[in-house]
Amino acid sequence: MPTKIKSIADYHLFRGLPKPEHPLISLINFASAPVMQNTDQDINLDFYMISVKRNFEGRMKYGQREYDFDNGTMFFLAPGQVFSIYKNNGKPEGWILLVHPDFLWNTPLAKTIRQHEYFDYAVHEALHLSEKEESTINDLMLHIEQEYRSSIDAYSQDVIVAQLGLLLTYAERFYHRQFITRKIANHRVLERLEKMLTDWFDSDDLVTKGLPSVQHIAAELNVSPNYLSGLLRVLTGRSTQQHIHDKLIEKAKEKLSTTALTISEIAYDLGFEHPQSFTKLFKTKTSLSPLAFRQTILSPLKG
Repeated sequence: MPTKIKSIADYHLFRGLPKPEHPLISLINFASAPVMQNTDQDINLDFYMISVKRNFEGRMKYGQREYDFDNGTMFFLAPGQVFSIYKNNGKPEGWILLVHPDFLWNTPLAKTIRQHEYFDYAVHEALHLSEKEESTINDLMLHIEQEYRSSIDAYSQDVIVAQLGLLLTYAERFYHRQFITRKIANHRVLERLEKMLTDWFDSDDLVTKGLPSVQHIAAELNVSPNYLSGLLRVLTGRSTQQHIHDKLIEKAKEKLSTTALTISEIAYDLGFEHPQSFTKLFKTKTSLSPLAFRQTILSPLKG
């Protein structure tokens, strides 16, 4: 069973740190923190963790997978996610920002923080920061630290929440930059996706298994579902689900154009239990019913 850490104070105790200056938010500088000992112990936090790590020579387990860290990476953990660190060699540089959900209570960020998909990315999908980007993040971290270590007043929470919201927005921007600048690796993911969908639609999998789920595709590509959809939206403007539907419509058009199968038979071949569901999707995507599409193809031939 994972070790459950419910409060930021408990995390400080777990890491051998002094008591936090604020019960609901803490910024830890690795330079002043003890090195986390090697452990196979899984950790489950009840609060958000945002981390920037450099010179981390070790491995991290996130969920059921293990990953190496590269220099200059930033990653995000949401409450309830499980991780562990081991084979830790040397002392990393950087920051850990801990934010308890109660700190965000009754603020706009309480509702929007989980809309940032990178809280559900896997560790190997960490954000790789340039020097300029890291400087921007460090400045925001320092502003947050200065604010919560100053005299608390009626504006303190609003100021910190605003800085945190800005930090998350910058992270969103930097992830989009990463999708674009890592073109070779990212386009290989796209190529593998296209091949996987082609193989799936050319086999009996459609009949026996139905449409592939986003979760299945992401697992086969060794990325998280949210990361895959985010990557595809930047590269192609379309989500993973839209790519699946595009391939489905492409296959449907092929069958409608080159075979004498009925609409019901085509729907079954494409993994639909009910022809009405196939007709509805086809019409949504093409503005034509399958029968109307077939007629547009056959009409010129008759003429």
